[in-house]
Amino acid sequence: MTASTAPYAKLQAPTVARRLLTAPTTGPLAALLLACVFFSLSTDQFLSGGNFSLIIQQVMVVGTLAIGQTLIILTAGIDLSCGAVMAFGGILIAKLAAEGTVPPLVAIALGLGVCALFGLVNGALVQVVPLPPFIVTLGMLNVASALTHIYSNEQTVTNLPGALTALGETFPLGRTDVTYGSVLTLALFGLFAYVLSSTAWGRHVYALGNSQETARLTGIRTGRLTIGVYALAGLVYGIAALLLVSRTGVGDPQAGQTDNLDSITAVVLGGTSLFGGRGNVLGTLIGALIVGVFRNGLQLMGVPSIYQTLITGVLVILAVTVDQISRRKAR
Repeated sequence: MTASTAPYAKLQAPTVARRLLTAPTTGPLAALLLACVFFSLSTDQFLSGGNFSLIIQQVMVVGTLAIGQTLIILTAGIDLSCGAVMAFGGILIAKLAAEGTVPPLVAIALGLGVCALFGLVNGALVQVVPLPPFIVTLGMLNVASALTHIYSNEQTVTNLPGALTALGETFPLGRTDVTYGSVLTLALFGLFAYVLSSTAWGRHVYALGNSQETARLTGIRTGRLTIGVYALAGLVYGIAALLLVSRTGVGDPQAGQTDNLDSITAVVLGGTSLFGGRGNVLGTLIGALIVGVFRNGLQLMGVPSIYQTLITGVLVILAVTVDQISRRKAR
């Protein structure tokens, strides 16, 4: 290193360190690692490939829902209907395929399309009317939930064809059995991480979340973008519905009742701001894993489930508090 470049290097090192420390995912990742260390010391069963595979299986449905939720929250919106839309998509796929109304692959395509349609309607109501996302999706939660119970006649759908449960099957990875659905979930996180960070569409989503008016003045078609984000989120909910059906092996009309809140929890714990424009889906993956690790570890320790819910609630409040403080400092 020459004398002329030494001062530049000294300036660069603190900048890189500062960026790492202030990155939205740094805190959640540290929390996840600390939780893993704590539960590894607390129970012998935690630190095993089989248990980690189980944790990923347990969070893959909510984690996939949380991808769509992240897209919407990045635009400064929120979606309370995601769990109900997923439940309707799951019961639609299962019933169409089980009754032989259409081939299984067509049933899957129809389920994905209907979930995307729910998202499209949400986006249109938010953008065109316009209505607050909270109100629109709260209403859609009730609509999708009611349609699920009406269409299923309150009956669980069983005897599903193999095409619907294929993602729930496992393959060996070393000494651990991994489900194909887990691989799909991780692949979706990788795909959307790339889209948000490396494409013009992703940059437009962040711009929309930071300021819709500023984004409009820069030439971004904010109306079309908003509707597209909600429709894409709906499509992701459809994939979550397929993952749910494949994991449980049935179409359950009672599914997804708390998954909307769990998806928001994963997004918030992953460092995405509820005010929009800040965060990423890799943070959401970490947030989903935090919830999964805490619930799994506490269960292995014999802690009652009600305390697991209590601890999750405390974590959410802490995450939102940190976000508020960081936003104030940024101003």
